[in-house]
Amino acid sequence: MTELNTHTFRLAVAQFNEAAEAMQLDTNLRERLKLPQRSLIVSVPVRMDDGRVEVFTGYRVQHDTARGPSKGGIRYHPEVNLGEVAALSMWMTWKCALADLPYGGAKGGVRVDPKQLSRAELQRLTRRYAAEIFPLIGPDKDVPAPDVGTDQQVMAWIMDTFSQQVGYAVQGVVTGKPLSIGGSLGREDATGRGVVYVTLEALQHLKLDVSTATVAVQGFGNVGSHTARIMQEVGARVIAVSDVSGGLYNPKGLDIPDLWRQYHEHHVPLRDIKLGESITNEELLQLDCTVLVPAALSEQITDANAAKLRCRILAEGANGPTTLEADRILTDKGVFIIPDILANSGGVIVSYFEWVQDVQRFFWKAKDIQDRLQDIITSAFHRTLNFSLERRTTMRMAALMSGIDKVAQAHLQRGLYP
Repeated sequence: MTELNTHTFRLAVAQFNEAAEAMQLDTNLRERLKLPQRSLIVSVPVRMDDGRVEVFTGYRVQHDTARGPSKGGIRYHPEVNLGEVAALSMWMTWKCALADLPYGGAKGGVRVDPKQLSRAELQRLTRRYAAEIFPLIGPDKDVPAPDVGTDQQVMAWIMDTFSQQVGYAVQGVVTGKPLSIGGSLGREDATGRGVVYVTLEALQHLKLDVSTATVAVQGFGNVGSHTARIMQEVGARVIAVSDVSGGLYNPKGLDIPDLWRQYHEHHVPLRDIKLGESITNEELLQLDCTVLVPAALSEQITDANAAKLRCRILAEGANGPTTLEADRILTDKGVFIIPDILANSGGVIVSYFEWVQDVQRFFWKAKDIQDRLQDIITSAFHRTLNFSLERRTTMRMAALMSGIDKVAQAHLQRGLYP
């Protein structure tokens, strides 16, 4: 399929092939797991505020459903394509299996720049997209969530559109919703909090003190900003953050609460905030720091810049931020990598909690959610670390092999129909 021939999908398949070869996965299963189970491409016509009808392209890909309903976010971005969405759905499959959640992987998206739409246009786009993917989604089939360019309001519109179609309120059709319609406490900062939990475990494993640790975060959206905030709260010194326009650097540590207020509440561009020295995203990646958190888009660390990284720990807050070639360079340099399917799994773990609460109509306290998140993600970290040490392989390969094996076992138990 030429539509799948993208850098991101090739990276996902190359990672899978390397893990499958190392674990001597059955050839028949390799072919089944390499491609998505189901891919939908839809046209999304939207009447714009000026009366024109503009047609956008949308996607929903379900990679695998052997272990349960598929689960994965919806992103609105001008560069969304089928290959990227398929790759992200594959990573979601391994991520859910690694965390031992009863889900398969899915992903969706619309090729659009949401910043160019009015609120009314965004709502019309979302509702039409939801109507187009309606046959695929549902609390027992496929459960979307927010991703790049989408938020809890977008999820509320999708939940309402689905509910209108079936005639009653279906809270569990999406996660990442507002609290008033079945959302969960702790969902907003779950991915960033999960990044922090596994980073603390890595620091402890490497016998490094969090109070002397320095942290640089590429990306100051949902994942990056919460990671920076919580890392500072637990005692680390956050020396740099960035967004698409560039970043800020202060070796003495940035004032994250002040930065948060100016950036998220007053919408001051990061490059205009006077709390540190202006740097580029590339300069941020090359800073001397204890922990580097790429929390932006895929393939930010490549063979062109990997050798210049000076971090001790790489905690992948984004999906697929490191290419295979860069991964080998960093491993040779002795960088401890917490792979994406482990590091950023906090979001899907708390999404699972939200789905369970919706189904049960019984909602938990914030502390219960944080405690359960910490228990699940740190357990996954130590299982992966032990697997890595026993097999003498990297953390990435250990995580992939563990996740793939759980999915493979589900397929073997269920058999092949017909």
